[in-house]
Amino acid sequence: MSRETPRLSLATVCLSGTLEDKLDAAAVAGFDGVEIFAPDLVADPLPPAGIGARCRDLGLSIDLYQPLRDIDSTDPDRFAANLRRAEATFDVMAGLGADTVLVCSSVAPDAVADPDRLAGQLHTLAGRAHERGIRIAYEALAWGRHVNTWDASWRAVQAGDHPALGLCLDSFHVLARGSDPAPIAGVERDKLFFLQLADARELSMDVLSWSRHHRLFPGQGGFDLPRFLAPVLRAGYTGPLSLEVFNDVFRQADPVRTAVDARRSLLALAEATAHRGVGTDPVGTGPPALTGPAFVELAAGPELGRALRALGFSRTGVHRTKQVERYEQGDARLLVNAGADTGGSGSGTGSAIVALGLESADPAASARRAARLCAPLLPRSTGPDEADLAEVSAPDGTSLFFCRTAPDGPGPVWSHDFVAVDEPPVPGTGITGIDHVGLTQPYDAFDEAVLFHRSVLGLDTVADGEFAAPFGLIRSRALADPARRIRIALTVSLLRRGGWSPAVADPQYVALACDDVVATATAARDAGAPLLAVPANYHDDLAARLELPDATMAAYRELGVFHERDGGGDLIGVCTELLGGRLFLILVQRTGTHDGHGWADAPVRMAAHRRSRLPRA
Repeated sequence: MSRETPRLSLATVCLSGTLEDKLDAAAVAGFDGVEIFAPDLVADPLPPAGIGARCRDLGLSIDLYQPLRDIDSTDPDRFAANLRRAEATFDVMAGLGADTVLVCSSVAPDAVADPDRLAGQLHTLAGRAHERGIRIAYEALAWGRHVNTWDASWRAVQAGDHPALGLCLDSFHVLARGSDPAPIAGVERDKLFFLQLADARELSMDVLSWSRHHRLFPGQGGFDLPRFLAPVLRAGYTGPLSLEVFNDVFRQADPVRTAVDARRSLLALAEATAHRGVGTDPVGTGPPALTGPAFVELAAGPELGRALRALGFSRTGVHRTKQVERYEQGDARLLVNAGADTGGSGSGTGSAIVALGLESADPAASARRAARLCAPLLPRSTGPDEADLAEVSAPDGTSLFFCRTAPDGPGPVWSHDFVAVDEPPVPGTGITGIDHVGLTQPYDAFDEAVLFHRSVLGLDTVADGEFAAPFGLIRSRALADPARRIRIALTVSLLRRGGWSPAVADPQYVALACDDVVATATAARDAGAPLLAVPANYHDDLAARLELPDATMAAYRELGVFHERDGGGDLIGVCTELLGGRLFLILVQRTGTHDGHGWADAPVRMAAHRRSRLPRA
C-alpha cells in the first residue's frame, strides 16, 4: 500500500469569510485546489481574471465552478434563456481559468420529465460548453424534481452522449437517499468528471434542510464514506477528492481552522478507504494501540490537593523543574499543576484539565500520525534529565502526550520527570484507575474534536445523543478504543449561553473507577471529601424506577449517589462539588457491559452544581 496523497480540493461554501479569506485559508491548510461557489464570486470586488490570478499565486487550481441550476425546461423560450445564462457562466469561467462547471438536476416546476428530451437539452448544453473548452459535470440533487438519484443522472449522461458531458457524484445526495453506491464501480472512467464528499448525522427532516444546514466533514457524522468512495475509485476516478459541506457552524467559524479540519478529514477518509483495498494511504502509519491513560494533568490550587487526599490519593512525587505534584491511587495518576496557564477556561479560577497522558505502544509513531493528520507537535522546553515527550493540542486546547509509564518499551518514560517525596501514604478509598474524562468543547469545535479524536487517536464513537440541561440543550458524544481502555466524553451547548445565571461554565471532570462506589464514597466522605448534595426528588424517582433495597437507597440518599441502568448493566456514580471553577471528580462503578457516561443524570448533577455555587442565606 503506497503512501501517496491524492489531490485534495475544497468548495468555498465550506468556509466563513469573503472569497479572499476562503482562498487564503485553503492555501494555508495545504489544499491543492478549490471549487468556487458562484455567490462567493458575485460578492467579490475582483473580476474573474483577478480571482483566477489570486488562486494561481496561492498555488490553488480552480477545479470546479458551481452551481449552474435549473437548466432544462419544458418551455422552449425558457430553455433558450437558460442557454444564454450558461454562456455568461462560461465567460466567467474563462476569466477564472476553470474548465468544469457543475450542473444540478432541476427542481423547477418546468423541469423536463421525458428522458429523451432531457438528454437532448443536456447534449445541446454540452455542445455549447465544448466550443469553449468547458466540461459539464451533471449532478442529481437528492430533491431534484425528476432526476434525484445518481443512477438517474448517469442514465441522463449516457443518453446525452457528448464528450463534454459527464457525471458529478456527491456522497450526500447518494447516501442521504439510501442509494447503493456499489454499482458506481461500473461507470465509465472517462465519464466521472468530479467527486464531492460530505458526511452527516442521521436526522429526521426533509433532505433539503438536512443538506443545507447539517452536512459535516468525513468522519464527523454517520455515513459510511469509505463504502461510497471505494467504488468511485474502482471505476477509475483520478480527479480530486473535494469537499462540499453546507454547515451553519462552519460558516461562522475561523476559516483557517475549519480548512485544516477539512483537510484532516480527507486524509483520514483516504486512509480508511485504502485499508479496504482501494486507493492509496496518505497517512502511512495506523494508530498505535493506546493501552490506557498514563495521567491526567489538572491546573488548580491547593484546594485540589486537599480534596485528592480525602479521596485517598497519596502525593508521590514533585516535578524536577515545574510546579507540578503527582498524586496516585491504584492505577489512577493525577498531576496537579499550580503554574499552568488556563486563561481561556472561562472558569474564573483557571481550574481545568490541561493535559492527558496517553499510554502508546509506540509514542513516536503516534506523534508521526498526528503530524500527518494536521496536528503537528507543539514546541516544548525540557530541562536536564527530563523526558522529551511528544505533545499535540486537541481542538479544545487540551494537550495530549504520547508516552509510557513503565520502562519496558520504546519511547520516553514520563514518570522520570518526578522526584519521589518522603511522605507516608494516605489510606486508599478503593479507587482503581481512571474510567474516563469529560470535556466540554467550544461551540465551534465540537465536530472538529470528534474527527480529531477518531482520526488522530484511532478512537470510535460509542455513544451519541442530546440531553436537556437546566440552561439549554447539550449535545454529547463519547469515544473509546475497542478495549475501552481510553474513554473521552465530549459535550457542547448547542446555543451560546447568556450570563444571567451563575451556571458552571464549560464543566470538565475526571471519572475515577472503583469496584464499590458506596464503600469508596463513604470512606472519602469520612475523610472530608466535598461530595455533591443531590435532591431527594431524584432519589424518590430512582427508587420508583429501579426498586433497589431500602438499605441501598438509604446509602444513596446519604452520599448523593447517581444510578443509571441499561440492558447491559449499571453505571453508579458520586460527584464531588466543584474544585475551583469548573472542575469536579466523579467516583464511578460499572457493572456488566454498561457503556454509558452518566448523561441521563447529567441535568440533575448540573442543577446541583449550580445550586452549590449560589450564595447561602
